[in-house]
Amino acid sequence: MLDPASQAELKEAIIDCISTDQGELDALREEIRPLKSAMRRIQPRTATSISLVGTDGGNNQLRFDPFLIQLVRVVDSSNNEYCLDVISPTTPIAKLDRRQFNNDGKPCTLLGEMMAYLGVMSLQDLSPVFPRPEKNKPVSPSWVQVYRELVEWAILFSILKKDFGTDTLIVCDGLLRTKVFSGDLFQRLRQGMEERIETQWAKNRRRVYLAGVAKHSKVLSRYRLAMALEGVLQTDYPAYVEVPRDVEEKAYIWSEFARGDDRAGEGGEINKFVGGKMFLVKFGAHRCDPVWPVDIFEPQKDKAQEILGYMLADAINGFPVPYYPRCLQKAHENAALVDFDFDILQDFIYEGVRSSLGGDAGILDAFQLQDADPAQHRYG
Repeated sequence: MLDPASQAELKEAIIDCISTDQGELDALREEIRPLKSAMRRIQPRTATSISLVGTDGGNNQLRFDPFLIQLVRVVDSSNNEYCLDVISPTTPIAKLDRRQFNNDGKPCTLLGEMMAYLGVMSLQDLSPVFPRPEKNKPVSPSWVQVYRELVEWAILFSILKKDFGTDTLIVCDGLLRTKVFSGDLFQRLRQGMEERIETQWAKNRRRVYLAGVAKHSKVLSRYRLAMALEGVLQTDYPAYVEVPRDVEEKAYIWSEFARGDDRAGEGGEINKFVGGKMFLVKFGAHRCDPVWPVDIFEPQKDKAQEILGYMLADAINGFPVPYYPRCLQKAHENAALVDFDFDILQDFIYEGVRSSLGGDAGILDAFQLQDADPAQHRYG
């Protein structure tokens, strides 16, 4: 615990630091001030809203040293399951490649279909994150998260090809941007998504809209206080404002994560990572209601009023998180494997280990009864 003298010294240091950095806040306020006049009111509209969510890797990894089994499961807000797979950081990438294609080379999974569309037959060609085997070198487990994200993109790409009975808004979990694809593959995937959306209207006369909602964003974190001071989205009605690309770029360490097609059209590097145009959106009718970062699929950015109007009807009924799209929350509920389901899966791990131990299987029963973390009793 800090003594009074240290508290006083720390308080003075903090005040001095804030005073020195006051110019930074003034600069942020100047950058954000033009957005106040660009705010627009959201008018409610009605359409079917669906959401696609993958299991959270941190909540669905089955720990049992020396194994680290992770589930890859993707469901939608209607509880339709699109993928259920099991991998670990030591799963050979070549084995995963074979899972995506039949012996004749035709894709047998949705990820395989996306890979075939992009003209790649190996995950290592799809993303630079997948490890190449090296002797006596530990494998980084980070590629497991990338695999899960690629599966989600593949399922979204597949859904855009299905027949829709009504105009539909697809709400993704997270912003429509990624850095996991190699080269220009994400740009080609975006073009394919746009073509499938256009085909929906040409063949079926159905409008399909695509947006992504994030719980957090570096843009919002950087400008939240400046927005409050300048009165941006401090309205008594649902409202939104488009985020200029230069404001986005200042918030990211890597500016290419904010470089959309509009920036590429100005003569810069091609857009390899960004599939959406960012808007800051407040679905509530009170000044202090939460503001969410929303990416609208770049080719549909001019339809922001329509898309956010559809999303408003869904967000008003948000529960348990207020004014957050209900379809996303339902998809998260459906995707989570907890309590009884998780216990069953954990038992499957023990059964698998027991069958592999042969004559030593009895040791596992005693091992299960041992306290895995005796140090936790210090808090008892």
